[in-house]
Amino acid sequence: MIINIQSLHFDADKKLLGFVNEKVTKLNTYYDGIINSDIILKLDKNNNAENKIAEIRMHGKGQEFFAKKQCASFEEATDLACEALKSQVKKHKEKKL
Repeated sequence: MIINIQSLHFDADKKLLGFVNEKVTKLNTYYDGIINSDIILKLDKNNNAENKIAEIRMHGKGQEFFAKKQCASFEEATDLACEALKSQVKKHKEKKL
């Protein structure tokens, strides 16, 4: 699986990139048909504490999965987005059976 990570309005450190890469790679255990994943990490311009957004779009064999979460940290947003994608992937696999 090819993983593309973009950070908008800030420079992501190696620790954050490694965390995101690890979380998204784990999704491959639920569905091996994932070809590539595009992750966008961005800062929202509002001044509240929950201004970090993680968008994950996964492209599979004839299927696309998407999740977007906004939280106080990129790690939390990524974690919640991956959980949402995991449930989408499981529903997709159940429909195919």
